[in-house]
Amino acid sequence: MSRASKPYEIVERALELSTTDGLVVIADEHSSANLRWAGNALTTNGVTRGRTLTVIATVDGAKGTASGVVSRSAVTADDLEPLVRAAEAAARGAGPAEDAQPLVSGVPSSPDFTDAPAETGSEVFADFAPALGDAFARARSGGRELYGFANHELTSTYLGTSTGLRLRHDQPTGTLELNAKSPDRTRSAWAGRSTRDFKDVDPAALDAELAQRLRWAERRIDLPAGRYETLLPPTAVADLLIYQLWSSTARDAVEGRTVFSQPGGGTRLGETLAPLPLTLRSDPHAPGLESAPFVIAHSSGDSASVFDNGLPLAPTDWVRDGKLARLTTTRHTAALTGLPVAPAIDNLVLDGGGERSLEEMVAATTGRALLLTCLWYIREVDPATLLLTGLTRDGVYLVEDGEVVGEVNNFRFNESPVDLLSRASEAGRTEKTLPREWGDWFTRAAMPALRIPDFNMSSVSQGV
Repeated sequence: MSRASKPYEIVERALELSTTDGLVVIADEHSSANLRWAGNALTTNGVTRGRTLTVIATVDGAKGTASGVVSRSAVTADDLEPLVRAAEAAARGAGPAEDAQPLVSGVPSSPDFTDAPAETGSEVFADFAPALGDAFARARSGGRELYGFANHELTSTYLGTSTGLRLRHDQPTGTLELNAKSPDRTRSAWAGRSTRDFKDVDPAALDAELAQRLRWAERRIDLPAGRYETLLPPTAVADLLIYQLWSSTARDAVEGRTVFSQPGGGTRLGETLAPLPLTLRSDPHAPGLESAPFVIAHSSGDSASVFDNGLPLAPTDWVRDGKLARLTTTRHTAALTGLPVAPAIDNLVLDGGGERSLEEMVAATTGRALLLTCLWYIREVDPATLLLTGLTRDGVYLVEDGEVVGEVNNFRFNESPVDLLSRASEAGRTEKTLPREWGDWFTRAAMPALRIPDFNMSSVSQGV
């Protein structure tokens, strides 16, 4: 068996080698293609290929079921049996797994399980690269410099278990980040996009957006810290609500450790979090945001269990019409808490019923407000309230009576996404977006812009 061996053959062979009570094998075939540029010129490009094999062995003992997990890359025929044996040894040497459940069974096999893995390559940029070149020319003639990168990854995951599961999922992930700078580097603007195939990103439109922001920044206005009406763009909303989702495990809430814990015991399920009809949801089949329709867990943690591998995923509303509807659970934590099984899903959508674009929300602003570009360096301050701190970046703009009048200084903020939902006065039109802070881990998101009447800019920041 070689690197050229088909992934399903590796899965089948690993299962044949098992001597324990249960085995889960996950073969991930990775490929990626990327472009990088600086100063209006391409600098590097590349294509990579790789394979990772994860073996999860389970052993039933008198005191319960134990699990052992071993992952390795570039597995060859000579490595396969030692890998299985290492996972089995880890299981036999471990104590009973707290999250132990019977391995999932009875899920229909994927019809393409025995097909070759899908792969990406430089051809994914066939239309994008020429359009990017045109954007370089326009930027050069307009006196600005473009920097950034485009990356496309495709992972084919093959999941097999000793209970008969044979599942396959192909996951494309594309990201584009574009930064424009003035020639003297005193002004900077950023834009990012998430895509499955680079057919729905327009470098010309992004360059035009960045050019406008650089023009706004020609006038500089210094503002003190304080509470300001603030327009959060979809990327900033995504970063805040992704962190909220990561913090919404049922067990932690039941045990009184999170913002979703009810004082005196229990959870806040059913409680109104927002006066607006906001629905925060995940759906593995959401158009343009498709993700794995079954659990793929390489390790166990607060929101995932290796015993749940292969468990089918269904559309889930985390917040429905402003009320907290679900907290994330594995089968184990669902049993502990008495709540429905609701595994994490790899996308997130916020619907608020709004129809205005961010530009239209700016135009509708009366009085003074701040328009953000994005957030970064987000860190948790207090899990009990989900208070987060972080910085604004790459452009904060002052809006007066519907017009942007200049760029202001950056700020450090202190806010809880849960509290922000309760104070939002308007939600715009939901659109696909790329989280700036969490884009390395979570890219499939669609959010509206939100208007917050009193966003807390706690101090002035010297960041750019």
